[in-house]
Amino acid sequence: MPAVRNIPYGIQQPAVSAQVAQLEEFLGVTLFQRRPFALTPPGEKLYTFVKPFFSNLDKMAGDLQGGQTRHFRIGASTIVLRDHMPKLLTGVQKKFPGLKILLREGFPAQLETLLANDEVDLVLTMIERKPAAGFQSQVLLELPLVLLVEKSSRFKTATELWALDKITEPLICLPEHETMTKNFQARLTEMNVEWYPAIEASSADLVVGYVASGLGIGLSVSVPGQPLPKNVRALALPDFPVALVGALWRGKNTPLLDAFLDMARQRAREMA
Repeated sequence: MPAVRNIPYGIQQPAVSAQVAQLEEFLGVTLFQRRPFALTPPGEKLYTFVKPFFSNLDKMAGDLQGGQTRHFRIGASTIVLRDHMPKLLTGVQKKFPGLKILLREGFPAQLETLLANDEVDLVLTMIERKPAAGFQSQVLLELPLVLLVEKSSRFKTATELWALDKITEPLICLPEHETMTKNFQARLTEMNVEWYPAIEASSADLVVGYVASGLGIGLSVSVPGQPLPKNVRALALPDFPVALVGALWRGKNTPLLDAFLDMARQRAREMA
C-alpha cells in the first residue's frame, strides 16, 4: 500500500496489514474496504479522532529538536542524482549538520506525483513555465532541444528530416506525457510534420544509449559540459521550445528549502 512508503521506521507492508487486521478484530468492525480502497464509516470516525495527533508529530519533533528540520526528501532524475546532487548535498549538510536526506529517482511525471502525495519535499526536474495550482517553482536552466543521431547518419540538419514525405527513422524519446515530448510533438504539428515515438525511454540516459546502439534518432537536450558518446552527434532544433529544468515544491518555504534552492541556483550558474 502507498501509505507504507511514508512510515519512517522500516516496517514492511505485511506487518502493517497484520496490525490493521488485529485492530479490526479488537474493535469488531471493518475500518476500510481493500479494493478499491475506501474508509468505512467506523474507519472515518477513527481517522478523524487520530488525525490531529499524527498531523502534529513532525512539528513536535521539530520543537524537541530545537526547531530545526532533521530530514529532507528530494526527488530528481538519474542524471541530476548522479552528476549534480553530490555537490548540492555536501553544501546543505555543512549548513545543516545531522540532516537526514532521502533521495527518490524518477522521470518528471513520477516526481510530480510524489510531490503531490507529500512523499518528497522538493523535486529537481523538467517543469512547465507556469506550475500547476498548489505548486511553487523556480527555473534553474533553459536547455535547447536537440536530436541525437549516430555520427554515420546521412542527416546533417533537422531540416532535412522535415523535408521528407515520411520520416521512417524510429524516434526515441521520453514518454508522451512528459513536457519535453509534448512540446516537441506540438511544434511538429504546427509544422505539419508527423513523426511519432517508436521507443519511449524512462530516462534521458537511456535515450542517449539507444541512439548510440543504432536504434533510432533520439529527442534530448543540450546540457553544458555533458559530452555525448563518441559515435553520437546532435542536430540543433532552434525553432523548438526550450526545456526548463527547475525546482518544484509545495507549501511555505523553510530555511532548509531556501538554502538548498540557493545552492541549486549557484550550481545552475556554474553549468551555464
